[in-house]
Amino acid sequence: MKLLEGKVAVVTGAARGIGKAIALKFASEGADVAFTDLVIDDNAKATEAEIAAYGVRAKGYASNAANYDDTHNVIAEIMKDFGRIDILVNNAGITRDGLMMRMDEKQWDAVINVNLKSAFNFIHAVTPIMMRQKGGSIINMASVVGVSGNAGQANYSASKAGMIGLAKSIAKELGSRGIRANAIAPGFIITDMTAQLTEEVRDAWAKLIPLRRGGTPEDVANVATFLASDLSSYVTGQVIHCCGGMNT
Repeated sequence: MKLLEGKVAVVTGAARGIGKAIALKFASEGADVAFTDLVIDDNAKATEAEIAAYGVRAKGYASNAANYDDTHNVIAEIMKDFGRIDILVNNAGITRDGLMMRMDEKQWDAVINVNLKSAFNFIHAVTPIMMRQKGGSIINMASVVGVSGNAGQANYSASKAGMIGLAKSIAKELGSRGIRANAIAPGFIITDMTAQLTEEVRDAWAKLIPLRRGGTPEDVANVATFLASDLSSYVTGQVIHCCGGMNT
């Protein structure tokens, strides 16, 4: 039996990057997957087809994760289509980097809303469902900078630190109902976003990592699969660093 067989997963911001890798890994382990993105374009449709190729149910939903009403409406749609939700991965996120003295309110608000408020929205929407089911796994995508901070990323670091605090609080609130909540703190992961950096910058990052390489989205997806599965049935309120030893 596959690790996630019979389970339904919701992954936000999963049309590409880490979210897509998580959705595909979940599908390979037997989970039906509903994913959200701001728009369901040709790329998202292709992702939907890749997920379905594993022989599971798959559907992408257009939703603004930072919007409370949008989120509750899309969760209602997912429940109508899939009938249950066992796993929630709060992966939707953006960056708007800049030094604090130059950062404007729009940059701050955009990152906090997309990265952190979206997690509140989705957790708020799925909590009654998981409580009725008497179980579930909630996974917040944090970051090593949510633990250590980073110059030029005050907004992003704050949002990711918030994701950690949110997971720990939810773990305490909902543990008695069989609902687990954990966070993953990726380090330097090779994605479309980091691929835009110069080779010199990427090499400098690698030298700071004990394993001497950047991570892959699949590395993060493997950790998410552990947290989503019954292998981690006694793991909650934790932050798992997936960073090659960068934060040691």
